Amino acid sequence: MVGIIMGSDSDLPIMQEAIDILEGMDIQIEVDIVSAHRTPEKLVDYSKNAHLRGIKVIIAGAGGAAHLPGMVASMSPLPVIGVPVKSRNSIDGWDSVLSILQMPGGVPVATVALDGAKNAGILAAQIIGASDKCVLDKIIAYKEGLKLKVEKAAERVRK
Repeated sequence: MVGIIMGSDSDLPIMQEAIDILEGMDIQIEVDIVSAHRTPEKLVDYSKNAHLRGIKVIIAGAGGAAHLPGMVASMSPLPVIGVPVKSRNSIDGWDSVLSILQMPGGVPVATVALDGAKNAGILAAQIIGASDKCVLDKIIAYKEGLKLKVEKAAERVRK
């Protein structure tokens, strides 16, 4: 149901957080490397056909110039969540953040924080949960778990 793509295998350690969140909620995923600059034909095919394979949301992680999320969004009817990745050739990650964040009107990309793949996974689950009660219930339970974790930490601090 969720396609997770990245420009390079060096992005996998960051994107693994989205994979882990979605797998933890039993949401089917498809993971691949699709480079906007090195495999443009694959990018076009992936973008235009992901919805035909049952994908509902695409998470696209990219570093440097980070064109992957925006290019996918320009060709896909699906919601795209961009994950800016701080790569070795990055300008402290700002180039990636701005490349994904500053999309022109008509081509939206939901953008999470630098290296924020965990939030991308949660957001993708929330999008799916809007029309799938089973996933919605898992999101509710996840958020309750966050609340309990904070409450336990508060108890430890107050003592």
